[in-house]
Amino acid sequence: MTPPTSRTLVLGGTRSGKSAWAESLLDEASPAVYVATARAVDPAADPEWADRIAVHRARRSARWETVEDHDGTVTAAVLAQRTDVAVLVDDLGTWVTGLLDDAGWARDAASVAAARAALVDAVARRTGPLVLVSAEVGLGVVPSTSAGRRFRDELGLLNTELATACDEVRLLVAGLPLPLKVAAPREH
Repeated sequence: MTPPTSRTLVLGGTRSGKSAWAESLLDEASPAVYVATARAVDPAADPEWADRIAVHRARRSARWETVEDHDGTVTAAVLAQRTDVAVLVDDLGTWVTGLLDDAGWARDAASVAAARAALVDAVARRTGPLVLVSAEVGLGVVPSTSAGRRFRDELGLLNTELATACDEVRLLVAGLPLPLKVAAPREH
């Protein structure tokens, strides 16, 4: 596929193929920055999560620089600073989970709102190619727990704000990318 020239948001459900499809938008032979938002865990404590992270790492091109966002602030900074190469952020659901963990899952935590605003602002200002991966949370049932509803609300709000800031939005269903928002052709 042709490397992205715009800001693209890739949404999808669990195991929809969104991460692999988003990665396919980047040229494996060209430099890029891959922002990994999943926080590492002790493999002995959660071997399944460690395996998931390993699968994502193994799929990345050796030419891509990986930056891990361990505190929720790195992603926006990378978008602002690394305009020289394409940036892929995978995945915003785990990014929001980390923010909520840090805030003790408090409703209306100022730190979560501030991080969301900083990320949306960085995306809106981004001049280099960008691909964002996020889970679509608006198609399921209302979660039965407060934490589940909090996550759904925060990620849904973030996705809505990012969809406005991005030039293109795709929804992956069964590995198929459906266009939700397509960039207007550029005038020459």
